[in-house]
Amino acid sequence: MQTTDELMMDTDDTRVLLAQYAERAYLDYAVSVVKGRALPDVSDGQKPVQRRILYSMHEMGLSHTAKPVKSARVVGDVLGKFHPHGDSSAYEALVRLAQSFSLRYPLIDGQGNFGSRDGDGAAAMRYTEARLTPIASLLLDELDMGTIDFVPNYDGSMEEPALLPARLPFVLLNGASGIAVGMATEIPSHNLNEVAAAAVAILKRPNISDEELCQLLPAPDFPGGGQITNSLDDIRTMYATGRGSVKVRARWTIEDLARGQWQLVVNELPPNASSQKILEEIEELSNPKVKAGKKALLPEQQNLKALTLSMLDRVRDESSKDAPVRLVFEPKSKNISVEEFSNFLLLNTSLEGSVSLNLVMVGRDGRPTQKSLRAILSEWVSFRQDTVRRRTVFRANKVADRIHILEGREQVLLNIDEVIRIIRDSDEPKPALISAFNLSERQAEDILEIRLRQLARLEAIKIEQELMALREELAGLNELLADENVLKRLVVKEIEADAKKFGDSRRTLLEEAKKATLEVSVVDEPMTVIVSQKGWVRARTGHAVDTATLTFKQGDDLHAIYPCRSVNQLYALDSKGRVYSVPVSALPGGRGDGVPLGTLIDVQDGARLLHYFAGADDAKLAIITEQGLGFSCKASDLQSRVKAGKSFVNVTAGDNILKLLSMDEHDLFLACLSSNGRLLNFSLVELKELGSGGKGVILMGLDDGATLIDALPNDGIALLVRHSARGGKTQELRVSGGNLQPFVGGRAKKGKVIDAKLKPIALCKVTIPTLV
Repeated sequence: MQTTDELMMDTDDTRVLLAQYAERAYLDYAVSVVKGRALPDVSDGQKPVQRRILYSMHEMGLSHTAKPVKSARVVGDVLGKFHPHGDSSAYEALVRLAQSFSLRYPLIDGQGNFGSRDGDGAAAMRYTEARLTPIASLLLDELDMGTIDFVPNYDGSMEEPALLPARLPFVLLNGASGIAVGMATEIPSHNLNEVAAAAVAILKRPNISDEELCQLLPAPDFPGGGQITNSLDDIRTMYATGRGSVKVRARWTIEDLARGQWQLVVNELPPNASSQKILEEIEELSNPKVKAGKKALLPEQQNLKALTLSMLDRVRDESSKDAPVRLVFEPKSKNISVEEFSNFLLLNTSLEGSVSLNLVMVGRDGRPTQKSLRAILSEWVSFRQDTVRRRTVFRANKVADRIHILEGREQVLLNIDEVIRIIRDSDEPKPALISAFNLSERQAEDILEIRLRQLARLEAIKIEQELMALREELAGLNELLADENVLKRLVVKEIEADAKKFGDSRRTLLEEAKKATLEVSVVDEPMTVIVSQKGWVRARTGHAVDTATLTFKQGDDLHAIYPCRSVNQLYALDSKGRVYSVPVSALPGGRGDGVPLGTLIDVQDGARLLHYFAGADDAKLAIITEQGLGFSCKASDLQSRVKAGKSFVNVTAGDNILKLLSMDEHDLFLACLSSNGRLLNFSLVELKELGSGGKGVILMGLDDGATLIDALPNDGIALLVRHSARGGKTQELRVSGGNLQPFVGGRAKKGKVIDAKLKPIALCKVTIPTLV
């Protein structure tokens, strides 16, 4: 019986393992997606479907001066001849090539509804019309000049160009976005003048430094404008590695109104943002919905709603044909500062965002690769030089052929009567002409096909003039092919001419700025954080809190109180070693029961909040586990910027977090108490500090089956051991002075047994000093 992997496929006596066949088929599919659909080519910057659309429209004669035709006709021509896929994919690609808000330099001039940046889709292809834009000529004009290779189409009935002879690096001008198998690309658009200048610089100085190159091409230039807030060093690093994130924010103006009022008017948006999206975000801020699984709005939502209503009076969209983007925001009061108002909008809406930069494309070697800016420009410059060289060879051959024809005609014009006689008298005039005038077959064929009126004396003068011009042109073409520097100068001249014709000014402002933050001023005052046994939290002003007056929900009671200040954080540690932080100022106050801490943070599934602390950022803490491991850290090390917290303690299987302890300047030792009655008191100097968290070090050596039941920082003078006495009563044993000394030892030691009959429960500090 054969297994699945041993099943064979027989084709002409060739046997292949099914697993090998499946692997090969999947790889073929992956390569097809990568090179045949998703990624642009570094040479012309187009994906296959875009290239086919442009070529098909070129063949249909749809230049920028032609009358536009229905998009459905273009799509039908593309599908029938070159692109055997769905019509929706072809039409979507056509629509994107026509959208001025998607492409920095649209290649198709669309007539009708081609969508909007608000997410509105284009009208059906039977309603819209299309033709090429003037700049598309930079991709198509040299198609018939022998510049590129043609390959058979999908059914072999005709040929299509493998690439387009791009006169500028369109892969940078319009960028690209796509997801392939195992890779993706995200190439932002750039300014034509800057790209042309960088390409010329690479041509003239291949070893130009990255810094000089980035001075010529400093950053992307998006169709919708906006402001790039990255530093120049950040962008240079992105261009050097081919990967990064570009921070972009909207641009706005402040318009003064009557009686000192003002309004903020946004007129440029970052990529992937739209007026409709921002209006929806404002609606969600001012009228939030209850999140799934919750019965009411979270405190964070309520606070944000209150803040929004206190700052924003109204917002309206005044975008029109004359102003593609005009979002008007009116503040609640004229006394709100512009900086505070704009920071609030940037922080809570899509007015500020990031654009991925992932320069993955198909290189000249046919391989998909992530490239640096220098590599992209160098490969395109190489492609352009090869294109101009092929165009020159093609033209030189054409000129040489024409010269050859004209030389034959010139020779015949001197003997017109003889030529006429030979043609009239000879049964085979072609061989006779070749023999009589030493002509080539090509020249003899031309003589026989020429009209008699072209053999007039006036024609001889024209032939002589044309020959002179053609020979001069051929000499120039040969010089171009013989001298690489002459070829480079021609390429530079053409790039500069195209830049002068189609170039425009930069739209996206490049100005470094910090990420927007909304700082809420908090009065620094004494506070007390109250945590219940079931994790309900609240805060009271001052430190004089009488615990006897505190009330809790039925079945709940006090867990701990933490004297702190309003500028501090409340930290929580869960059973899986994750830590969370909440500003004390964000905790509910008043005389109520507070709120569950779980509503202020996102506790991971299956975890329970175990330990808490609120206090100064520089407070020293110790984290202890039942298996005798632990480490120290500062309170600020536990702080997390996200509600989901961060992983901090590596809890091994079978272990549990026992304590989160606070230490002060009087604490010199750490006492550890095991379940089998052993006590060890070692110097805190030996406790390792791990600011980034971790597993910790061994605090106390434990016997088999024993666990750590308590740990306590102390001054080394006295301790209280709480233990279970007869009748189940709890008693305390004071260990101090000379009695404590035998239990002092090095970290990781097992300590000594307190009393064989003692059943220890916990350790306590001696609160009232006693004489020893």
